[in-house]
Formats: sequence, C-alpha cells, structure tokens
Amino acid sequence: MSGDGLVVSGITKSFGDNRVLDGIDLEIAAGSIVATLGPSGGGKTTLLRIIAGFLDADGGSVTLDGNPLVTNGRGIAPQRRGIGYVPQEGALFPHLDAASNIAFGIRGKAGRGFDVDAMMALVGLDPVLKSRHPHELSGGQQQRVALARALAPRPSMVLLDEPFSSLDAGLRVETGKAVVRALRAAGATAILVTHDQDEALALADRVAVMRDGRVAQLATPIDLYRQPADPAIASFVGSVVVLPAMVAGGTAKSPLGAHEVRPGGPQGAVKILVRPEQVVLDRSCAVGPKARVEDVAFFGHDATVRLRLVDNCLELDARVLGRDLPRIGDVVGVSVRGDVAVFAEEHPS
Repeated sequence: MSGDGLVVSGITKSFGDNRVLDGIDLEIAAGSIVATLGPSGGGKTTLLRIIAGFLDADGGSVTLDGNPLVTNGRGIAPQRRGIGYVPQEGALFPHLDAASNIAFGIRGKAGRGFDVDAMMALVGLDPVLKSRHPHELSGGQQQRVALARALAPRPSMVLLDEPFSSLDAGLRVETGKAVVRALRAAGATAILVTHDQDEALALADRVAVMRDGRVAQLATPIDLYRQPADPAIASFVGSVVVLPAMVAGGTAKSPLGAHEVRPGGPQGAVKILVRPEQVVLDRSCAVGPKARVEDVAFFGHDATVRLRLVDNCLELDARVLGRDLPRIGDVVGVSVRGDVAVFAEEHPS
C-alpha cells in the first residue's frame, strides 16, 4: 500500500444552484492520514464520495498513486479504484457474522488464503468475536469490523466518513486510536471526515479545513492550532479571543498588555489571537490589567475561568489547572504567556 498518494485538482460540484465544491485542491502523501474538518454542508462528505466513485464531479481530476480516478469530472467505477470505505454507522450486514463481514469483499484465490484472525488482530479485535453478529458487538467493535472489511482487499486508500460520530466520548477516543494504529500498520493512505476538532487534531498527520467549497488551510495539527491562516480558522479549531492591537517591531500592544509577536508579520493596526491556555491569572493583581471572574467550569484536571476586564468589559477565557481556583466575583490580574498570532485587519473573523 505505497505510492505517490492522492492528488485532487480543481474538483467542482453543484447541486442545483448550490455550489458545494468550488475548485478543491488537495494533496495527501502516501501512507499519511488527513482529517477534513469543517461546518455541516461544507462539502466534506461530497468530496469523499467523489473520491470513492459514488458521485460524479462537475469538473476536475483525481489521481491515486499516479493512476487517474477522475478526469474532467468523470471517473472509473468504484470497484476499480483500490479504495476502502467506512461509512458513519459501519453498514455491516446484519445476517453475517464478523468474520463473514470482514471477508465479504475478498474473492477468488485471495479469499482462499485470507486470514480473518490476522485482520481482526490488526484492528485490535479479539478473534473470539469472529462468530458474533453485528447486534452482538459494541459500537466500537462494529466500527473496527467495518475498518477490517475496508482493509481486507489491501486498498491503496481508506476513506472514513465520520466513523465515530455515534459512539460515546470515551469509546470515540479508544476506537479512534485503534483505527489509526491499524491504518498505520497497514500503510494505507486515509482521509477522515469529522466535525470534531479534537478528533482531527489528535488523530491526523495533517488537517484540511474546508470553507465555502475550498480548502482554507492544510497543515499539521500543531501548525493549524498555533498558526491558523485567519481568525475564523482559529475560532474553528478551539476557543480563542480576537483582540485589536498595534504592532511595532516585535511587540503588539492590546487591552491585555504587551505581547511578543513572530517576526515578518503585519505592522500597525492588527488583530491578535490569544488562546485560553496562554492567559495567566495573578491572584495578587500585581501583573496586567484587572479582570473579574464571571464563571468557573471545573473539569477535574483543569478548569475554564470566564473573565471580564474591569476597564473595558472585554470577555475572555483562561484555561488553568483544576486546583486553587478563583471564585466567582474575585478580581485577578491578567497577562498573556508566549507569542501571539497576528493578522492584518482585512482577515475574516
């Protein structure tokens, strides 16, 4: 399962007057996992279905490991693409046991030599489950069976359409990690469609943020979070406060004080982005502007403190350790730790 990876060039798709994909360009290196992230109706599943061959595009091309899948919007049959597909609910056959579901797509000589136990082990399933039917499996086990079925024919690529959306929070994390381990062990290139920002950041090598039918940014999870292309993307991948500021040299001055900025950015009137974990509270009020504690949300290991600046009523969140927390109504000093992302005023927010 190796090659050149996936190249999507200029893919367009409309449904009536609704332009869902507006010239999508996307490159995915062989063996890597990319999460597509964006609001509902942003075209994530439409793009996945075009790559899989379930839907024709209006224009553009798709190649996988150098082989053309779509040319001028029209493509080869899905079964000829070498792509595995895992839908939202797994779509297992209810009348077949786990082993038969996994081996369903294996035919001929490959079927006679196929090792179901090895494939189940690859996705983290105990082979003793192979005789169970879907209704006898947990949601996480069903999704792993669906992944094993997709991987069984040794595809060059696996497409996963929100495969964890029906699972509870704890099971989502556990199943997501197991799926990523299986994909890496198989060497498959993969696209994971998700609405969950945490899921995208935790599981993927790179994240493609889709907006208005295009890829607004493609970056590693760390770069996407720390260096978003614009304030709108920053807000989409985590809590953030956007502040007006003035930049001169390597310093930005905002209602929260003076901040370090990365070199090479815009000067003058700008917007800066501050993440909650950058906000530092000073119970003695000796540092920074003063803010009143409006709310405290305790999560055990940490907490989110909602603040309102005393001078100008600006609201912001601070993410702090879950011990020795301030109380609602307390007044604290506020400062910002580390450098901040800076954007020219014309960027969308």
